[in-house]
Amino acid sequence: MSEQQQSEQPERRAGRRVVIVGAGMAGVQTAVALREQGFTGPVTLIGAEPHQPYDRPPLSKAVLLGKAEDSAFDIDFEALEIDLRLGREVTGVRPAAHELDTGSGPVPYDVLVIATGAEPVVLPGAEGVPGVHLLRTLDDAARLRPVLDERHGVVVVGAGWIGAEFATAARSAGCAVTVIEAADRPLAGAMPAEVAAPMAAWYAQSGAELLTGARVARVEPGRVVLADGRTVPAGAVVVGIGARPATGWLAGSGIALGPDGSVTADRALRTSLPDVYAVGDCASFPSARYGERLLVHHWDNALQGPRTAAANIIGAADGDGPAPAVYDPVPYFWSEQFDRFVQYAGHHGGADTLLWRGDPAEPAWSVVWLRDGVLVAVLAVGRPRDLAQGRKLIEAGARLDPVRAADSSVPLKSAVRQ
Repeated sequence: MSEQQQSEQPERRAGRRVVIVGAGMAGVQTAVALREQGFTGPVTLIGAEPHQPYDRPPLSKAVLLGKAEDSAFDIDFEALEIDLRLGREVTGVRPAAHELDTGSGPVPYDVLVIATGAEPVVLPGAEGVPGVHLLRTLDDAARLRPVLDERHGVVVVGAGWIGAEFATAARSAGCAVTVIEAADRPLAGAMPAEVAAPMAAWYAQSGAELLTGARVARVEPGRVVLADGRTVPAGAVVVGIGARPATGWLAGSGIALGPDGSVTADRALRTSLPDVYAVGDCASFPSARYGERLLVHHWDNALQGPRTAAANIIGAADGDGPAPAVYDPVPYFWSEQFDRFVQYAGHHGGADTLLWRGDPAEPAWSVVWLRDGVLVAVLAVGRPRDLAQGRKLIEAGARLDPVRAADSSVPLKSAVRQ
């Protein structure tokens, strides 16, 4: 690199304006990663909510139960020279002009990062019905706290991760809880039947009633009416039937979206348009590890992806910097439900072998998935060592001896074929 190029480089890096839309985990971490990696240019972080940026997992736990008022990130945005613009809705983007449309006027950018996350799926016909709640935002948690404080009978629609976590919180608060699930088992969209089936017993053990194969026909004040005519009394209804990428505001922008509504980022987390990146719950990415495009709606993805995006934004500003950083993580998430700590790493979609480690009737057990003998995913219930070792083995592409891997007394790392 010539002396002239070296002298120009700080100026180029300082001059490019990065605007991040979305002030959740992914957006905040992108802004922080830019600063940590040496970017000195203007960084603007735009959030639709008026609250100081906060972490979402505590909403279904400490915040919901009144053990914490909020879960704001402990970040000094002013010291990092991050221009925080809260309570501002972004309504569109005009890439040709490099401008965002907001309710308070256009916002120019040189580099745009889309980090708008996901929005909950709404139960048809339930909008506007008194006593119907979602649990996605700090305001949602604030509205639900009195429900738990007053010990209303609660109906939860959906036995996925969020439904199980809310049911857990409601039971611990002393509420009567009924969970309604359209599928024949909890976590039907996330886990195979043989793995999810044992989890159904957790509900009864906690004192909650689980109704499977039950479809909601409509929600009326004070009750939920099922498709078969049964009615379930409800002091409050909490809907947790999934989430979808919050990308409607990108309509007409030319930024490519997938069939699931996600921004189809490449392996460097760049979108189909130059100078536009996407991170977190709103973005899917191609995984060479798993041979398919992944859309991961979990906290760890919103933490890890921004580091790759920031590195590539800085590399693009440097002009002749290193090859783009590649994002191909081992997906990871956890859930605290019914006095159990559940962890999952990997992606079992293409697996051909499922092995149990332990008895699912016991408090602690795990499951591993193999593809052509290679470990691709692990689910651990109360077995953190299995998860920690399994995650590293997945990253390494380790091949396991299935007999030893199915022996819960054998550490997973000791089941690797030599």
